[in-house]
Amino acid sequence: MLFPFILQTNVQPASKSYSQLLFSGSISLENRHENKYVNDVFKDNILLSLAYMRGMIDDKYKISWDNVRQEFKYSLTLSPNTTFAFHEDVLSKYKNTLSATTKAHFNYQEGFKSDGYLVGDGVCHLASLIYWVSNQAGLDAYAPTSHNFARIPEIEREFGVSIYSMPGNIYANSLQNIYVTNDRENSVVFEFDYDGKRLKLSIYEEPA
Repeated sequence: MLFPFILQTNVQPASKSYSQLLFSGSISLENRHENKYVNDVFKDNILLSLAYMRGMIDDKYKISWDNVRQEFKYSLTLSPNTTFAFHEDVLSKYKNTLSATTKAHFNYQEGFKSDGYLVGDGVCHLASLIYWVSNQAGLDAYAPTSHNFARIPEIEREFGVSIYSMPGNIYANSLQNIYVTNDRENSVVFEFDYDGKRLKLSIYEEPA
């Protein structure tokens, strides 16, 4: 069961729109990996995930990478007692509160790239940014599977999470997901801000 969520693009800076900043954090998309080719794959996969999340991809077979890589601001509003998950295969606990996902599955069919090891490599970095900022914002954030097998630059190891989506493997997928539930009295706004190099996520609480 999906609840409606608010999607906005080209929004004004959140500090002018929302009453209280809960937490803000950012990562560079220029240092996801020491190898430039691999880094660029990670970067493109992160930005493509966000493009799906923003509703930009009308035809997954005709992706405009120039558009995907453009600077942007995007915000998502999570109502009280609703949950954001990275993908739709969720633990039973969250089935009735699921409100929003990235709408991506990080596979070749959706245009995600491979670094020679894994198609969609890099999306764990985006998930870890969301988990880290949500946790520090005081929201109910849960990630069943850690990313402790590999370092994620600019993210403390305790906030590194693993993401996985394989068709038909719902339970395994649900264990490699993130769950952020708005347990506050008011709606919260997730604002993503990409300036061409750094990706920042800020979480604000809306006024009552």
